[in-house]
Amino acid sequence: MTTISKSLVDSLFDQFGEDDITRLSIREVGKLVAQIEAKSGQEFIHMEMGVPGLPAPSVAIEAEKEALDKGLASMYPDIEGILMAKTEIARFARLFMNVEVTAACCVPTVGAMQGSFSALLSVARTRPEKPYTLFIDPGFPVQKSQLHLLGLPFKSFDILNFRGDKLRDKLESFLKEGNICSICYSSPNNPSWICFSESELQTIGELATKYDVIVIEDLAYFGMDFRQHYGVPGVTPFQPTVARYTDNYILLLSASKIFSYAGQRIGMMILSESLRGRKYPNLKNYFTSDVLGHFISYGVLYATTAGTSHSAQYALATILKTVNDGNLDFASELHIYGEKAKLMKALFLKYGFYIVYNDEDQELADGFYFTIAYPGMTSAELMKEFLYYGISAISLVITGSENPNGLRACVSFVRFDQMQVLEERLKAFEIG
Repeated sequence: MTTISKSLVDSLFDQFGEDDITRLSIREVGKLVAQIEAKSGQEFIHMEMGVPGLPAPSVAIEAEKEALDKGLASMYPDIEGILMAKTEIARFARLFMNVEVTAACCVPTVGAMQGSFSALLSVARTRPEKPYTLFIDPGFPVQKSQLHLLGLPFKSFDILNFRGDKLRDKLESFLKEGNICSICYSSPNNPSWICFSESELQTIGELATKYDVIVIEDLAYFGMDFRQHYGVPGVTPFQPTVARYTDNYILLLSASKIFSYAGQRIGMMILSESLRGRKYPNLKNYFTSDVLGHFISYGVLYATTAGTSHSAQYALATILKTVNDGNLDFASELHIYGEKAKLMKALFLKYGFYIVYNDEDQELADGFYFTIAYPGMTSAELMKEFLYYGISAISLVITGSENPNGLRACVSFVRFDQMQVLEERLKAFEIG
């Protein structure tokens, strides 16, 4: 027996005017689930939203208050970022990625979302003969939405069957066409939680150099592959990154997930030194400068937000300094996500589900996301059926996955005291 009336769920879904539930955006799924909860009185197992579920660090909050008390709210911030923040970002790159960059290469952004928008737009304007971004999917749907809004083209392929040695030939089949300006992906990956191996990152880096394309590496979930511990400054292992294999990189980091500081919209963009100063004549068709680093800061960031708020930058700088000095192990603080993922995956496997995406050379890490499917059901059927049992997730279809059967599950909003409820609902689902 279902937990929630099918007629109630169906009637609320009909109001969205969409026949295919897998086409709903993440926020639309969240809205639908909230309406079902309100009408039914039943609390959901929320797996649809990738929202941090941990308290923000007190040192960041205090630093932000102090900045406001100094009167900085009345002053415009430097578009390229305050020096303290830029310096600590560079230290963080050195201590936790083993990547050497100067402070000038590090720019605070209004979340990694603005960093993504700025990087994708800027790189697509570098050369008219190379207008395409290549996404290694599945990936964060909003990045493709950004390109849609900008009227910029992209290509993509699903990584599912192209891990390891197969990745080189697949990537090269796109790059040799000569119209790709950038390669974009996330690792750890949203939504699948796969992590590229060092050999895969080396392949991407080598091909980026060979074909002169820029890698936009989304590290929103930095340090959250809990099979390794990345929380000790200056000590191996370091966060895997393509930046060790090519100079053609732009890295995007987010304080939202790494430091649970989502509400203040603060992120980081890191460019290689050579890329920051590189000239692309085509940029002058859009701005006064043809230098990529200058174009990003004074062309794109200025035109969108004119900088990142002073107080959020002070918060970021302070927490980075705390982490860089070894006074806070940020990775250990995040392990609760892995603990929840381990319990949840075990329950899904117990009741007949299977994991869609696994890592190439080892078992998938327990972390922020995982992917699930049920034998004989499409993602649309499973997503809709889950709603009847008070469980919400999103379809892999909107993430660029070519697998028609999978859903993304996020662990952040699921509480430990809901694990028994989840098991009861999955058991009811299996009996059906």
